[in-house]
Amino acid sequence: MSAIASSLPPQLPALDRVTRVDEVGVEERVARFCSRSVKQESKVHALKLALSMIDLTTLEGQDTCGKVTQLCQKAMHLHDALPGLPHVAAVCVYPTMVRVARQALRGHDIKVASVATAFPSGMAPLSVKLAETRVAVEEGADEVDMVISRGAFLQGDYSQVFDEIIAVKEACGRAHLKVILETGELGTLDRVRRASVLAMHAGADFIKTSTGKIQPAATLPVTLVMLQAIRDHYQATGRRVGMKAAGGIAKAKQALQYLVMLRETLGEGWLTAEWFRFGASSLVNDVLMQLEKQRTGVYQSADYFSRD
Repeated sequence: MSAIASSLPPQLPALDRVTRVDEVGVEERVARFCSRSVKQESKVHALKLALSMIDLTTLEGQDTCGKVTQLCQKAMHLHDALPGLPHVAAVCVYPTMVRVARQALRGHDIKVASVATAFPSGMAPLSVKLAETRVAVEEGADEVDMVISRGAFLQGDYSQVFDEIIAVKEACGRAHLKVILETGELGTLDRVRRASVLAMHAGADFIKTSTGKIQPAATLPVTLVMLQAIRDHYQATGRRVGMKAAGGIAKAKQALQYLVMLRETLGEGWLTAEWFRFGASSLVNDVLMQLEKQRTGVYQSADYFSRD
C-alpha cells in the first residue's frame, strides 16, 4: 500500500482516486476565459453581481471597533451617489470584532463572517481552534473561515486535516464553514485538487483559496481546479459546495474573468453570493469606478469613493 493510501481516513476512499491535474490543459482553458469580452449591458450586470459577492474584510492587528463599524457602513452604503447598487455579501473580521460588526449591521441581511482556527497560520492545538470557533459563533458569526493545517497536509497526514475539519464543522453549529486551503503554500495544482476533495468530504460548505496573507493567493488556474473539483463532487454526491476566491483580486476586469470561468464550469446555479464569493476588499472601489464609467462615459477619481 502506498504512503498516501495508508494515511487516508477510512471515510475518504475518494481521495485515493483523485487523478492528476493536466496543468497545460488548465492554463489553456484559463487563457480562453481571459480572452472573452463582456458587452456593455451584460458588463453592468456582471459588475453589480461581483459587488454582491464580495466579503468586505479587515484582518489586521490594528483593527479597532471604529474601523470595523466604518467598514460595515461601507458594506451597507457602497456609493449612495450611484443608484441601484447591491450590498456586499458579508463583512469578515476577527472573532473579537464579530459583536461589533453584528451591532453595526443590525437590521440588515449582510452576513457576518469570522476567521478562526489560529488564522492565518493554523498552528495551534485543536482544542484552541475549536474554542475560537465557538467564540466566533457565540458572538454572532453567520460564517466561519477556517484554515487547514498545511504542515500536516504537506507531510501526508490527511487524517489529521480531515478530522480537524469535521470537528470545526461541528463546532460551527448553525454557521456555514468556509475551509481555506492556502493554495500558495500547497505548491502544485495536484495538491490543490486533493485538498479540495478532502475538505468537501469533511463537510465544508465552501472551499476558499487563500488567507490573503501570502503570495500567490487566488489565481485563475488554482480557482479553476477548485471549481472543477466542486463540479465533480456535485455530480458524485448531489451536494453543492460554494467557492471563495480570496487575495490578489483588485481589478474589475479580473472579477469578470472569474465570473466567466464560474459560469462555464459550474453553470448559472452558482452565479450567486450563496455559492460564490470574492475575498477582495480592494476590488470594491475599482468595480464602482467601472460602473460610473459605464453610466457617464468617463472615469472618476478614486478620491470620490470611500476608502476601506
